[in-house]
Amino acid sequence: MNKNAKITVDCSRASEHEVNPYLFGHFVEDIRDHMEAMLAFPLKDMDFESESVTKQEVSGSWYAYTNGRNTKYALEAPAPKHSGRAQRIRLLSDDEAYAGIAQKAALKGPATYTVKLVARASIELKALIVEAVDRRTEEQLGSVRFELASHNWREYEAQLPIARACVDAELRVYIPADHPRWVDHVSTGMLWIDHVSLLPEDSIAMVKREVIDMTRDLNAGMMRLAGNYISAYHWEHGVGPVLERPVMYNEAWGGWTSKYFGTDEFIQFCRELRVEPLICVNDGSGTPEEAAQWIEYCNGGADTPMGALRAANGYPEPYNVRYWEIGNEVWGQWQVGTCTAEEFAKRTLGFAAAMKAADPSIVLLACGHFEQDWNKAVLDIAGEHFDYLTLHLYHGYGLFGMNRNTPAEDRYKAIAAYPEFTRHHLTGTEEHIRSNEKHSHVKVAITEYNTMYYPNTVRKGLPNEHTLGAAVANAANLNEMIRRSDLVHIGSFSDLVNGWLGGCIRVGDYYADQYCGKEPGWSGHALTVYGTPTYEVMKLYANRGVKHLLPVQTECGTFAVPALKETPVALDNLPDLDIVAGTNGDRSTITLFIVNRSLEEVKAELELKAFHASEETTLYEITGDSYDEINSVFEPEHIRCKQSTVSAEEWRRGFPLRPSSVYALEINTKS
Repeated sequence: MNKNAKITVDCSRASEHEVNPYLFGHFVEDIRDHMEAMLAFPLKDMDFESESVTKQEVSGSWYAYTNGRNTKYALEAPAPKHSGRAQRIRLLSDDEAYAGIAQKAALKGPATYTVKLVARASIELKALIVEAVDRRTEEQLGSVRFELASHNWREYEAQLPIARACVDAELRVYIPADHPRWVDHVSTGMLWIDHVSLLPEDSIAMVKREVIDMTRDLNAGMMRLAGNYISAYHWEHGVGPVLERPVMYNEAWGGWTSKYFGTDEFIQFCRELRVEPLICVNDGSGTPEEAAQWIEYCNGGADTPMGALRAANGYPEPYNVRYWEIGNEVWGQWQVGTCTAEEFAKRTLGFAAAMKAADPSIVLLACGHFEQDWNKAVLDIAGEHFDYLTLHLYHGYGLFGMNRNTPAEDRYKAIAAYPEFTRHHLTGTEEHIRSNEKHSHVKVAITEYNTMYYPNTVRKGLPNEHTLGAAVANAANLNEMIRRSDLVHIGSFSDLVNGWLGGCIRVGDYYADQYCGKEPGWSGHALTVYGTPTYEVMKLYANRGVKHLLPVQTECGTFAVPALKETPVALDNLPDLDIVAGTNGDRSTITLFIVNRSLEEVKAELELKAFHASEETTLYEITGDSYDEINSVFEPEHIRCKQSTVSAEEWRRGFPLRPSSVYALEINTKS
């Protein structure tokens, strides 16, 4: 059954406030496989930091590569000042064998990789081979020979050309079998390796070129560095020579915190993308003094202690990072330093004073909550000392008492109700902000948001967060954020790459959930980088150039969400179409973001008041045959934004909007 709708836009009443481009921001966090997927290194355990998973004492993802019957392996202390450990390999001359270590890797090509080694060897060992082969055919993809110049630790670097792409390659680091022979005695046949890395030459700030290119297309405006791990993160561990940075356990998410993506790399990443950095400071195990030093490292002149450290690290000019966030979900029991709202507010006073003393020009964000008692306490005690209150809004089945046994259509309707809850939380937050003049200046930053299908910890099968339905929900939520852009200036979609909820950019065949039981590479498409349907939504919205809002009135059908428990918002009469309208700076283009949340086609008539429209319109459409459809390594472009031209007459008569679909309509003035 077709439904009908009428959309009326008053083009004469543009809002005074402008939509902040930071509203379309994104979020990076060292969580699960986020850094592993985003960074360009194809190898793991580059500093031999992990425990052995085999009978031989070989670090983590590495394994023994030898045909020697008596080759011995051990893990030892690293080179001086370096973190991690050193891998020791001992060959016996009588074996006449090759010996080393190897690791599975997906290598792109034809491409050139920079190989870095830190090694030392007993004097009989003259050369070391780094070689990449196809594991299935033994075809050599590339090889480089290092002359071992010293018994002492040395850094080595060379270029390794890879002839072709191979998703199932093996990287070998070994002493070849034709090494000189010796009579076995003390200190012979020993090789120590402290570090092995490959980095493709086209990477930027150690990030994959493909991720850089896709992120650039997102036109993000702002990039946030934060997350649960930040409350145990110490910034000084992530600056300086990377081999000297300590290996830190990721207390929030397990595994190792990436020492290869610290402050300097994050700033380079943001500069390459031309986006504003937003940094969240450690208020859990950290101190106000530590936060202030981080600000001085980023913003201080070379004549300040921390600015001098930055200059010594190769970055003489200040970064001028303006936006700083105090605390990430401090109200959560999963945070280091979790506390009550009153305790956090008092903590905020100390952090704000120290941080502003380091740089009075910074803009401060403080941790807020969708539970309004928290916001009231934080605002009442500390509200006059910060500029933004943050919200994290994750929308999922749990709000409705639903689970996987709930009918699929009901679950979709629940997710599509996302903007109703965002509106509810923003209304409550604004009431507290406006309640007292001393903090009425505060605005809202939604520094994390996404759909979160049930259950949200252990998922089996395909990750639902990547569906067209999830994209519809996120688009409708963006509409609500744009509608309230007088109050909401900052948004950070969670996450950018892989990570917890899967990221809007997907790298390879990892799943969002780390307990799915499938090792990366299972699909044969480990090198595939693609966007989810929500990636298409984020790119579409951020690139439309909307500056001012326009009043829009919509007459359409409704749907109801059959919730199984009480919700804070009414769910029995929700409009099928969620629409927000705006115009560009010179009022020459009208843009409508139209989300058809309905499970049926809606025929929409459009009327523009006080606007001399051209006879052709440009329509961008993100749609599919089912709300459960996804992009995957097998069909990375299944759901894509498509552009078409639609006549104004078709809109006057009524244009069909497909079920569970997202649209952006652009209409120019007559020439």
